[in-house]
Amino acid sequence: MNSKIKDIINNIESVDYSVIEKTQYILDNLTKPKDSLGDLEEICKKVAAITHNPFPKVSKKFIFVLAGDHGIAEENVSAYPQEVTSQMVLNFINAKAAINVFAKHIGGILFIVDVGVKGDFSNISSDVFINKKINYGTNNFLKNPAMSKEEAEKAILCGIEIIEEVLSNYYKEENETFLIAIGDMGIANTTVASAITALITGVEVEKVVGRGTGVDEVRFKNKINAVKKVLQKYDFDLNDVIDIISKIGGYEIAAMVGIILACARYKLPVILDGFIVTSAALLASCLSCKVREYLFAGHISKEPGHKVQLEFLGLKPILDLNMGLGEATGACLAMSIIELSCKIIHEMATFETAGVSKSL
Repeated sequence: MNSKIKDIINNIESVDYSVIEKTQYILDNLTKPKDSLGDLEEICKKVAAITHNPFPKVSKKFIFVLAGDHGIAEENVSAYPQEVTSQMVLNFINAKAAINVFAKHIGGILFIVDVGVKGDFSNISSDVFINKKINYGTNNFLKNPAMSKEEAEKAILCGIEIIEEVLSNYYKEENETFLIAIGDMGIANTTVASAITALITGVEVEKVVGRGTGVDEVRFKNKINAVKKVLQKYDFDLNDVIDIISKIGGYEIAAMVGIILACARYKLPVILDGFIVTSAALLASCLSCKVREYLFAGHISKEPGHKVQLEFLGLKPILDLNMGLGEATGACLAMSIIELSCKIIHEMATFETAGVSKSL
């Protein structure tokens, strides 16, 4: 394994559970009945533990949409043609997609990252676009491994670099709290995520494969068969994540693994979007079980395999809005709730300062 990736993994620490008691004390002295804000209080305490700060205050919110194409699209597993990936990347850059609306609404800083899109964006000049292209889509994993091991490592490093660049460019004051949300774009990526999920969780294929963007019965059967075939085609070792990625894909999923590892390394809360992103979290958790402590499940999507993933990781979704778009839309919405949970301890009065009597 690449030495940089090893170094990141080896320096991931558990969150600081000792600060939770201090945050709990603050919450219990606000002008409200004890525990009356329910999960919001739990979210605030988790941010405190992640950041090692009993009094966390969100200063910046970053949303990354990672894009890549998948060779398995050749097997007629998607309702949309592969060129839609490139078209949607341009739509993101032109600020016309759902995630643009959502990010603007919550005051988030949005970046679109090309890790492995089949289209060419070499002439694109935009403040929101990051070019980390490794290749023009993966191979069809039923014919050949999706990518080389070297490419898999390079993609993970791309994700690590993204977080390190954010810290270098935006981190200005001590104790700033950054929230990181990640989303995806890539035709046929639910097929890839299904294979990863079935492999790591051990749940049968039919229970993790969904209809993605709304495939018909023929394409749905193609998806199930593709996942079954790839799991039979190769020998897998759950202790060798690089090998798993190289055989199944994809570039954007590998980059999200890197982002998750780097967030854990640098003590940043990371908010997962849907099925694709959570498949990256499964892979990252195989590299270090400690990363689970840094994860928030933004929502639970319509994909049946997403519930399987979240249960495996021990994560409770913040939202359940019957969404299945991707693009980090669910994570973005949850990000505003996480920010709100931290505002509570900064902006609410205590019983003492408000002159309100506490319960007997």
